[in-house]
Parts: sequence; C-alpha cells; structure tokens
Amino acid sequence: MPTIQQLVRKGREVIVEKSKSRALDACPQKRGVCVRVYTTTPKKPNSAMRKVARVRLTN
Repeated sequence: MPTIQQLVRKGREVIVEKSKSRALDACPQKRGVCVRVYTTTPKKPNSAMRKVARVRLTN
C-alpha cells in the first residue's frame, strides 16, 4: 500500500475501459455485409453454442 506522499507525487492511474463494440461508434445500427457465420463456445463458466456473425461494415 502506498504512502500518502507517494500518492501525492505519482497518483493513481485511471484504467480506461475499452468498448467491445468500438466499430459501432455509439450508433445502434450500422450497415454491413456478413463475412462469416459460425458458432462458438463462450468462456467459463458458461456453456452453449453461440451464433456469431463476422460483419464487414460498409458505411
């Protein structure tokens, strides 16, 4: 745990959240073309065959 003096000198670095949907640019819908449609399994502890579409955005 840092001392108060260390925090005054250096401070805490703010963690920047990365969006998982950066390509949408805060737009709810965008036009695109399906490049690949496939199923994949989610990370632990979930399990299913998730339908996924890889989309090339055109606008």
